[in-house]
Amino acid sequence: MADPAHPFQQCVASLEVGGESFTYYNPLKLNDPRYERLPFSIRVLLESAVRNCDNFQVHPKDVENILSWEETQTKAVEVPFRPARVILQDFTGVPAVVDFAAMRDAVKRLGGDPSKINPVCPADLVIDHSVQVDVSRSQDALKQNQKLEFQRNQERFQFLKWGAKALRNMLIVPPGSGIVHQVNLEYLGRVVFNTNGTLYPDSLVGTDSHTTMINGLGILGWGVGGIEAEAVMLGQAISMVLPQVVGYKITGQLNQLVTSTDVVLTITKHLRQVGVVGKFVEFFGPGVSQLSIADRATISNMCPEYGATVGYFPVDDMSMVYLRQTNRDEKKLVYIEAYLKACNMYRDFNNTDQDPNFSQIVELDLATVVPSVSGPKRPHDRVPVSDMKQDFQQCLANKVGFKGFAIPKEKQSSTIPFTYNNKEYALSHGSVVIAAITSCTNTSNPSVMLGAGLLAKKAVEAGLTVKPYIKTSLSPGSGVVTYYLQESGVTPYLKQLGFDIVGYGCMTCIGNSGPLPEPVAEAVEKGDLVAVGVLSGNRNFEGRIHPLTRANYLASPPLVIAYAIAGTVSIDFETEPLGKTADGKEIFLRDVWPTRAEIQEVERKNVVPAMFKDVYARIQDGNEAWNNLEASDAQLYPWDPKSTYIKSPPFFEEMTAEIPSLQPITDAFALLNLGDSVTTDHISPAGSIARNSPAARYLASKGLTPRDFNSYGSRRGNDAVMSRGTFANIRLLNKFIGKASPKTCHVPSGDTMDVFDAAVRYREEGQSVIILAGKEYGSGSSRDWAAKGPWMQGIRAVIAESYERIHRSNLVGMGIIPLQYLPGETAESLGLTGKERFTIQLADDIQPGQTIDIKVNGEERTFKALVRFDTPVELTYFRHGGILNYMVRRMISA
Repeated sequence: MADPAHPFQQCVASLEVGGESFTYYNPLKLNDPRYERLPFSIRVLLESAVRNCDNFQVHPKDVENILSWEETQTKAVEVPFRPARVILQDFTGVPAVVDFAAMRDAVKRLGGDPSKINPVCPADLVIDHSVQVDVSRSQDALKQNQKLEFQRNQERFQFLKWGAKALRNMLIVPPGSGIVHQVNLEYLGRVVFNTNGTLYPDSLVGTDSHTTMINGLGILGWGVGGIEAEAVMLGQAISMVLPQVVGYKITGQLNQLVTSTDVVLTITKHLRQVGVVGKFVEFFGPGVSQLSIADRATISNMCPEYGATVGYFPVDDMSMVYLRQTNRDEKKLVYIEAYLKACNMYRDFNNTDQDPNFSQIVELDLATVVPSVSGPKRPHDRVPVSDMKQDFQQCLANKVGFKGFAIPKEKQSSTIPFTYNNKEYALSHGSVVIAAITSCTNTSNPSVMLGAGLLAKKAVEAGLTVKPYIKTSLSPGSGVVTYYLQESGVTPYLKQLGFDIVGYGCMTCIGNSGPLPEPVAEAVEKGDLVAVGVLSGNRNFEGRIHPLTRANYLASPPLVIAYAIAGTVSIDFETEPLGKTADGKEIFLRDVWPTRAEIQEVERKNVVPAMFKDVYARIQDGNEAWNNLEASDAQLYPWDPKSTYIKSPPFFEEMTAEIPSLQPITDAFALLNLGDSVTTDHISPAGSIARNSPAARYLASKGLTPRDFNSYGSRRGNDAVMSRGTFANIRLLNKFIGKASPKTCHVPSGDTMDVFDAAVRYREEGQSVIILAGKEYGSGSSRDWAAKGPWMQGIRAVIAESYERIHRSNLVGMGIIPLQYLPGETAESLGLTGKERFTIQLADDIQPGQTIDIKVNGEERTFKALVRFDTPVELTYFRHGGILNYMVRRMISA
C-alpha cells in the first residue's frame, strides 16, 4: 500500500484485528509531543496531510503547519485537506451533475478526453429535497405527495439516473428514502474508511451547510458550495485556512422537562454571542457523555446557525453504541475502534487528561437549559418559552427588524373572522397557520420524536384537538422514524392531531410548505396579520417558510404540537390552558408533557437495530417508480433544448484553453445596495415561483401554466430559471427601494425594476455591475446558485463589511471578486449612496489579503478595500475565471 518514496513512510503502521491485517498512517509515529495537544478535529486534518503528502497538492510543510497549530492558528496559514468523500443532495446534486455533463462537453470541444470528468473521490447523492406538502391531513398524504413529486420531477430523476450510469464512483440513494443528513448519519457514515486494506478517518464535504450534522458521530465534515464539491470529486484538495478551535465544555445534567432541541437553541445563541464564524467548535467535558449521538448530531446540525465551520464530537463509547444500534457491520466496528485508539483519536469525555489545548474555552451547565424556541426571524434569537407571549407582543410593537414588525398599537389586537369547512373561526396576530415537524435537525433524534408522540397521545386522551385549518405535517428524515413511531404506538395519536406523514425529505424548512387553505390566506392578507409558522427545523429566515407567515419559530417537536393545539404563540403555558375537555376542565401543557425518563424508556424498547437493517436494506432496491425510469447510456448527456428542467449552463461557452488576463471593472453601477445579514435565502432562488416574477414569465413563454411551475429547487438544473430567481425573495431589503421587495433601481434612468430585468438592461447597455452589502453577507445555506446566479446576472464584485465563510468561497469559485471594507468602515461612513460608479483594478501580481484602492466616480475620490482571496489557491481559481474552468483546463493538459 505504501510508496517507499512517501515523505512520511516512517508513519506507516500495521494493525491485526479479528484475523485481518490492515495498514495505516499513524501520526503518533511522528514522535512529536505537539500531536497529543492538538484538538481531535485538527488531528483528522493532520492525518489526511500525512497520508496524502505528495509534494504537489500536499507538502511536508503543510504537515508541520498543522502540527504547529498552537502557533499557526492565528496567522491565516493555508493548509490543504483531502476529504475521504463528498455528499450531495439532489437540490445541489442536480446542478453538480449538470456541471459535470457540461464540463465533459467543454473538454471534448477543447480537444481533451471527456471521460476524465468523473468522480475520483467517492460521492454519495441522496435524492431528498423533493417533496412539497401539497397534501397534509390525509390517510394517503405520503403516497399522494410522492406521486405528485414523481410526476413533477420525472425528468430530473431521469437525469440523475444518467449520472449514476455515466459517472463512476457515485452512489445515488433513490427518492423517498429520507433526508440526506439523516441517511448520512444512520447509513452512509463510515467513521473509518477501509480502502484496499488501508484504514483512515471518514471525512467529507457536502453541498448543504448542514453536512455538519455528521460531526455528532465523530466524522469531520462541513458544507461547501457545489462548485467546490465538484472539484473535490475530481481529486482536488480543499485549500483552507487552519482554523482556531473553540473548546465548548459541557457539564451538569438536564432537567427532566427539557429536550435536546432546547439545548441546541441555547448553544446556538451562546456561540453566536461568542463569535465562532470561520472557527471549529469541539465539544468536551463530562456532560457530553450524557448526550446521545442523536443529541450530538442535533447540536452539530445547527452549526451553520451558530456560524462555525464544524461542531465536532470526537468518537467515544457512545458512538460505538450508536453504530451497533443502527446495524453497522460488527467486523467493521472492531477495526474502527482499534484503529482510532491506536491513533489517539478515541475520546473518553470523563478523562480530563485527554483534554487537548483549545484557542478558547466556553462552558455550558446543562442544568441551566430551559424550554426554548427561536424566532421570529432568525435561528439564534432564542426565547425562553416562559417569556414567549410577552416577547411576541413586544415584537409586534418593535420597529421593523429581526425582532420587530411595527404593527400600529390600534391594530395589534386585530381579529379577522373566516369560514373554513362550513365552520366559523378567527385569526389574529400570533395565530399559528403552519405547524410542521420537519427537517433533519430533529427528526434524526428519537428522544424528541417520541416525545412528540407521547405528548400527542396524552393530548388526545385528554380530549384536545388541533384546529383543522392549521397546516400540520410530519416529514421524518428516514423510514426508521416511521418504524419506531408505529412500534411505540403513538402514530394514531399523531394522525388524530393532523400530523400525518407527508413524505421523507426537507419540506417546510426549505420552503416546500405548499399552499395554505384559501380562506386562511385571505384572512391573513385582509388583516395584514403577523401569522405564524412553528417548525422543528433549522431555519426561519423571512420569506423562507411561506410568504404569509411573517413570524416563524423553531421549536422542539413536542412544542410544535403544543403550539398547534394552542393555535397561537401568544400564550403563557404556565397560566393559560392548551384547551378544555368536553366537560370544561382546563388542560395545561404540564398535564400532557412527557418527562425525559418516560421518553428514554419508550426509546429503549422501540428503537432497535432490526429497524435500521430492514429500512436500509431496501434502499439498494429503490422503489417501483424509480426503477421504472429510463435513462440514457451515453457518455455525453443528450441535452433536450425544449427542457425547462435540465439545461446546459453557459459557464464554459466562451472558455478558451488559455488563461485569460485580469480585466479591470470600470465605472460599474451597484445593482443592489444591501444591509446586514443578507442571507443566501435572500440571494438564491428557493421555494415556490411567484406568478409575477421573471422566472414565471420565462416559464410561461415556454407554454407552462402556473400549476406546472413547480419550485426553484426542482429547477436547479436550468440556469435560465435560476438566474431569473436570483434576488427574487420578497423579503429582500434593498436600500434603493426602502422596503422589502425583489426590486432594484436602474440608476441611470431611476426606473424601479425586477433585479434580473435591471441586470439584463445594464448588460445591454454595456455596463458592469457590482453589489454593496453590510455585515455577514451570504450567511445561511451553502447554495451554489447564490454565487452562480449573481455571476449570470453579470455581477463582477461584491463589497461587503464581512462575509459568511461558504458564500465568500463560492463567489471566488465563480470568478466574482469578494472585497471587504477596512475595519470600522462602511458604505455609510464612506458617504456612499450606492448610486456612484466604481472602478476596481487588480494588479497582475495581486496577492491574498492585499488591500487595493477603489475609485469612485472616475477620479473623484478613492477608498481602500481588502481583497478577500484568502489563499493562493483561491487566487489561482479566480485567475482561471472560477474553479470549474480551472478543473477543465487541468483535464485538457493532463
